[in-house]
Amino acid sequence: MIPAPCGAALGTIAAMSEFDLIARYFTRPALPGSRAALGIGDDCALLQPVPGMQLAISSDMLVEGRHFFAGADALALGHKCLAVNLSDLAAMGARPLAFTLALALPAAQEAWLAPFSAGLLALADLHECELIGGDTTKGPLTISITVFGDVPPGQALRRDAAKIGDDIWISGTLGDARLALAAYRQEVALDAAILQQAAERMHRPTPRVALGLALRGIAHAAIDISDGLNGDLGHILERSGLGAVLDVDALPAGPALSVQPRDLRRRFTLAGGDDYELCFTAAAERRDDVLRAAAACGVPVTRAGAIEAAPGLRLCDGDGAALALSVSSFDHFS
Repeated sequence: MIPAPCGAALGTIAAMSEFDLIARYFTRPALPGSRAALGIGDDCALLQPVPGMQLAISSDMLVEGRHFFAGADALALGHKCLAVNLSDLAAMGARPLAFTLALALPAAQEAWLAPFSAGLLALADLHECELIGGDTTKGPLTISITVFGDVPPGQALRRDAAKIGDDIWISGTLGDARLALAAYRQEVALDAAILQQAAERMHRPTPRVALGLALRGIAHAAIDISDGLNGDLGHILERSGLGAVLDVDALPAGPALSVQPRDLRRRFTLAGGDDYELCFTAAAERRDDVLRAAAACGVPVTRAGAIEAAPGLRLCDGDGAALALSVSSFDHFS
């Protein structure tokens, strides 16, 4: 994950307690069909699993200055902090159920809390994913979410399930978020329209939940592309004990990146990060099934490589010639 700059004037709420803050911005009636037997307001929430289903659980933390710039737009940040968690559920083929929010704030600021909660809860409602608890405290701005989903036993899209001969597929497009970051860092010059187009992908990623559900029983392995395709695909290869060949020129560049020079397209689609698309593998004989599932969800998918027995990731160009590209994915401790 990579940061995004934006600014907003903030006003501090006088004498607001932790419980006032939670009640005003984060407590709502239960959603229709809620799986929570007990939500916000007690020592623990009570989540009722569907009999026979497995729970899928994932946590992500966003830290100001590490995952987003100071002054990041609160509405977009509320959307993004939940989107990155829902993307993990999508990569497992899990249906969202509920989430918890742990929030450290330098101060209780109405001008920040109102849009942040609006962006967060709008995306939660879209996916029928209920906020059921968490914690708030004073401290450096840090947002930590734990999300819960469910998946039938044996149908989770695990990283260790790739098979020799599988196709490698990518959902949506890659690289626009990294292009926006490059523009913010003044590494590249973009006109205002192109920057706005790229920045939308950076600030408001779309978790591919519907596609993850549609790929149950079709795909073998999957991962969401958060830190860069080459590193994230590498996790599938490592866990599966296999290798792959990847056609870098087949990778689907985002609309803003697609008009940039070839070298930039290659580097940012391969190792850009912050894409939150799905990389998944499926048997070659399931290509029509993959395309039908993707079409039903309204999500384009691109076949860009194949799983092989020999370990390691081998890069090639559109003509099949080997490429020696020096790129690295995002590292949270680098």
